[in-house]
Amino acid sequence: MGERAGPVRLYIYHMRQDDARKCTAMKLGRHGLARVFFSLREAPRGAVILDPRARRALSRQDRPLMLARGLLAVDCSWAHIDTFPVLRALRGPRRCLPFLVAANPVNYGVPTKLSTAEALAAALYIAGFREQAERVLSIFKWGHTFLELNRDLLDAYAEAPDSSAVLAIQARVLEALARGEREVELSPPQSDLVYEHAQDGQDAAHHAHDARGARDEQGTS
Repeated sequence: MGERAGPVRLYIYHMRQDDARKCTAMKLGRHGLARVFFSLREAPRGAVILDPRARRALSRQDRPLMLARGLLAVDCSWAHIDTFPVLRALRGPRRCLPFLVAANPVNYGVPTKLSTAEALAAALYIAGFREQAERVLSIFKWGHTFLELNRDLLDAYAEAPDSSAVLAIQARVLEALARGEREVELSPPQSDLVYEHAQDGQDAAHHAHDARGARDEQGTS
């Protein structure tokens, strides 16, 4: 089923914890690219939920469910990530995002600290909705930079058939960063990934350590 089958419905549960002037979630809402809501009673049933604590990584295997039910991100502060809605409060299959590098102005070059817009775009790209991912990022001046920084990783994750394969790619990246290497061979597809914008290999590896098991924090504003 191609992308022309229709865009994925995007939802954002906004917890009102961040500076509204820097909030990517609200900008997506204003542009009609996502439905933003502030009460859990308004949450859709069955949408794929981006959850940093989930054990299963998002993969192209989630594409049919995303088409049918949509994709949901939670916009909350990094300082209050422990307030992320529990399972009984927000129902739906939960998926984490694999290792990626932020391009937003607040956390530029920092591994895993994605904005809500970056998290949604990454999930769309990995699941095969690349055009919609680009539309989501197009309203931000730095949006194209996120794709440039992560293109090789995103392409590799998008080629992986399931969550296990996505996590295997992530594991190779984290192991290489932990060794201080700046180039990682990804398969599939075969390519070299260069982290030119990470502060340094050790800094990236420090952040990457928290990402092990694909349980990083992502999806904050």
